[in-house]
Amino acid sequence: MPSLLNAVMCLDCGQRMAPDPLPAVCDRCGSAWLDAQYDYERAAAVWHGSLNARPTSLWRYGELLPIAPYGAISMSEGWSPLIPAIGLGRELGHAGLFVKDERRLPTASFKDRQAALTITHLAQQGIDECVIASTGNKAAAYAAFCARAGIRLWVFLTSSVPAEKLRELALYGAEVVKIAGSYDQAKQIAQDFAARRDLYYDPGASSLLGRESFKTIAYEIAEQLARMVPSNTPWHAPDWYVQAVSGGIGPLGVWKGFVELWQMGLIDRLPRLALVQSAGCAPMVAAWEAGHEMAEPVSPQTRISVLATGDPGRAYPLLRQACQETGGTMIAAGDGEAFRAMRRLARVEGISMEPAAAVAFAGLEHLIAGGVIDPTATVIVNCSGHTFPAEKHILEDQFVLDLEFAETEPGPGRVQMAEGLGTAFERLDEQVTTIVVIDDNPQDSRLIRRLLQAHKSYRVFEVNDPRDGLDIVRQRRPDLVVLDLMMPDLDGFTLLTMLKNDPDVAQIPVVVVSAKTLTPADRARLEGVAESLWQKGSFNTRDLVEHVIGALGGSLGETPPELTLASEGQVAAASKESIAPEPPPLREIVVIDDERHDARLIRRLLEATGRYRVSEAYDGESGWLAILRQQPALVVTDLMLPDISGEALLERLRADARTRDIPVVVLTAKDLRHDERERLLGQIISLFQKATLDRQALIASVDETLGER
Repeated sequence: MPSLLNAVMCLDCGQRMAPDPLPAVCDRCGSAWLDAQYDYERAAAVWHGSLNARPTSLWRYGELLPIAPYGAISMSEGWSPLIPAIGLGRELGHAGLFVKDERRLPTASFKDRQAALTITHLAQQGIDECVIASTGNKAAAYAAFCARAGIRLWVFLTSSVPAEKLRELALYGAEVVKIAGSYDQAKQIAQDFAARRDLYYDPGASSLLGRESFKTIAYEIAEQLARMVPSNTPWHAPDWYVQAVSGGIGPLGVWKGFVELWQMGLIDRLPRLALVQSAGCAPMVAAWEAGHEMAEPVSPQTRISVLATGDPGRAYPLLRQACQETGGTMIAAGDGEAFRAMRRLARVEGISMEPAAAVAFAGLEHLIAGGVIDPTATVIVNCSGHTFPAEKHILEDQFVLDLEFAETEPGPGRVQMAEGLGTAFERLDEQVTTIVVIDDNPQDSRLIRRLLQAHKSYRVFEVNDPRDGLDIVRQRRPDLVVLDLMMPDLDGFTLLTMLKNDPDVAQIPVVVVSAKTLTPADRARLEGVAESLWQKGSFNTRDLVEHVIGALGGSLGETPPELTLASEGQVAAASKESIAPEPPPLREIVVIDDERHDARLIRRLLEATGRYRVSEAYDGESGWLAILRQQPALVVTDLMLPDISGEALLERLRADARTRDIPVVVLTAKDLRHDERERLLGQIISLFQKATLDRQALIASVDETLGER
């Protein structure tokens, strides 16, 4: 089943592009709204025959999918059952109702189709980390398929998403970030987060792969319906297709699927679309009823978080066109109506669904009662999502990151919002630094966690079972492990050996904190594999915290880890250590380096002094914007940047009155000629070579520079 994709067209400017490699944006106008086009004549020739011998998954339609199925990340997603809704039809006085039961997919949501196609594409491209924003179901689907593919997933959700759903995502191993704001703000911050770390960001409704995956719903309906109603052809289109809508990607894909079947001559008509939104977040319905070509963004007021997309953007005019072409409609239903529809479907059909799917059934009741849908019409309703997420006792809230920022009104307050986002990002940069503490004594592990989190917003996982600790390290790949030696079942020595023999986690530094009196043989076992050794009851807690902060910086070179023993006679009782008084205000520094490891190291080295707050940028333009926004006390920059060179950035800094007086330190791997070095030294404070970096000299140079200002 090779793909018959022959071109990709921009929906905004009409540009046609070659399909290999699959473009992410238009090469003429930069639009992300692209459409896949196929050899429909060849596909029709194949599909006019029988597909019965093919697997019952979305991959059975491989000719009209944009990627080849090799190495597919699949859990038999697709081919969900089409169920006659006899009981509901009896109550509503309508005999031709069917439920497309997408709850039967792996994570109980039609978003599994999108995840299967997208994650397969990422795996084929060798991408091992990605970022999405979601209102819930997409997150669960992506988390499951990323777990299967071995891809690290960052999920940004709003605080309105139920805690149970967050735990479900964490159960799959996703990195969960909860935003104290709207879904549209969550999308913005997720996109910025991905850009800062050069990670793949799933674009939402504009995703070509997403829309292409959802059209398989239409293919399945047409195949399945032909077997259930009188028909002389192997394909049969319904009269109406009804679906709840938030961002709009699902119905856009389903609509394209029906259009393609019609173009190939496999169905004799196009179904009407009935799109239902929650009344508390219905920008599409408002625009539809007013006859507007674009939908105005709204502030979501619905309790149904899955449908809380306040700004549908480009999706609305496309769906509006689809509804207009076939005599379809858009309608809103209240949250209360959705909850009542949930109870009705459970009572008369034995179908338990989440409120987001029930919105479609609430809208269906209005359409039938109002005579919009003819009593003789064949109607398909998409039913997706479940009501039984992961139980609370399985995972606690330590697996979720909270990100808060100041809420502002749009328009003139946009600058203020940007400042809020900047502050939030600074906190998030700390939070994504992960430490795993493995100690069978809960009091000791809790103490270490609290000591670290009192100084930084680190995410610290406490694990009191060594085997669970091993699993967490392999799953989460933390920045540092703090390890006890004397533990039951699996001692720290053995656990440390297992970590260092695993190539995926061998480079993670390990700090040993133990009450064991070590023999020379013990010390020899730890030499070269432990970052440091700290004897419980004989170290100053502040020294431990500062050491951990420093250890998280890693190394620019291949410096072997040191084994350092805390000195005798230091303060014994860690629990009696008081929190330091409030420090003076921190000086702002911007570090610009496309090597993210190096940028992070410099940030941690400087922040470990307790005198500076450091933000990272990974290209010249982002660095320039960060400098303008923050007006830092100092800039540390690499010379070899991907967009503009460090030299060009320096020229820009010195030419602008706002930045010409900001001191600059250059840190580079470039082998500079004598004339290049001389030219630089006239514009900067100091120059350091990465290969021979003296960390203390760097800190001293920064201290001296900022101390004089």
